[in-house]
Amino acid sequence: MSRPLPAAPRRILLIKSHSAGIGDILRSSAAWAVLKERWPEAELHLLFLTRWPGYPSEELIREHHLLSSAHFLPMAEGRFLGMRGVGPASWRRLLPQVGEITARIRPDLIIDHEPHGLETTLVARWAKRHSGAPTVGVAEVPGRGLLYDHAAPGLRRYAARQGLDWPMDYTERDFAALAALGLARNGQAIRLRETAGGRALRQEIARQWPGERPVVGLNIGCGTADAAAKRPDPATLAQWLGRLAQSHPHRLLLTGAPFEASVNAAFMDSYRRLWGNGTDIIDLAGKTTLSTLTGAIAGCRLFISSDSGPYHMAVAMGVPTLALFNFPNSVHYHHHAWTRILVAGSPEAAYDAAVSFLNIPSSGAAS
Repeated sequence: MSRPLPAAPRRILLIKSHSAGIGDILRSSAAWAVLKERWPEAELHLLFLTRWPGYPSEELIREHHLLSSAHFLPMAEGRFLGMRGVGPASWRRLLPQVGEITARIRPDLIIDHEPHGLETTLVARWAKRHSGAPTVGVAEVPGRGLLYDHAAPGLRRYAARQGLDWPMDYTERDFAALAALGLARNGQAIRLRETAGGRALRQEIARQWPGERPVVGLNIGCGTADAAAKRPDPATLAQWLGRLAQSHPHRLLLTGAPFEASVNAAFMDSYRRLWGNGTDIIDLAGKTTLSTLTGAIAGCRLFISSDSGPYHMAVAMGVPTLALFNFPNSVHYHHHAWTRILVAGSPEAAYDAAVSFLNIPSSGAAS
């Protein structure tokens, strides 16, 4: 017999898996915002089954203002009886951890946001055993909905009912489960606030760069071999950004992971050869965590990025964002007034888009 949904849940356990990349996890924050809008007093607790323990996104998500707690449990995959999946040894370690976390949180509602696989389904049922809370999940394949107290339609049916394109905007995936609660996205953006560490970094940058000249952030990114195809050409960036500095004087803040330092160095070499000026550039590659990066982004009048994690962070913070895509990838687009997606655009188009943002009077980043 299905357990009824609480009228006003006090503690909601959200179960996720899939990718640990910061952009992918931040996509869920739109659903968190809708849950908090519906039940402002409810605590949201994230339980994330990760195949990448210790990933940089964990620190930032633990600090997220919409979450009361975030727990990342390693989920080792292997081969069991000839099939790929999580074997008995992993479950013997994982399930007691789930039970301990559930007993501590005492949820009165459990939402499994993942549409595929049985791992999160089993975790949801185990958490239900330890809390008595009703479970909500996505009936993506026949029979899966029977494993939850309340099941939402599969992703394609959800997209059709909402009039969404397919493949569906990745942010919408979490709302498939929320459909079982009668909750809809209604244009809700992903959300992120500057952290305390980020604020300290922003203030340090302001001391280095006193004055009123605006800061433009640039995340070239895509420093790993598998992401290189998404990386904008540093020489082309230097060409139109130098022109932008001539027409709209600004300071340029480069961001990036430690392994992207060489990408930033190639950009700065091209920039100096073309424009002979690198004094208004600070390179932060390898000098920030994702948490402190929130401050670097918050201090920008405009943030320019490839299709990578900092792009999603800037959008979530409400900072005017110009995203440079080398090829179409519609599931990663954000459609908001402060966001512009440029796909395989010319240097002239990128320059014009940046100018349009810089011509808007600064009003501070929304959070």
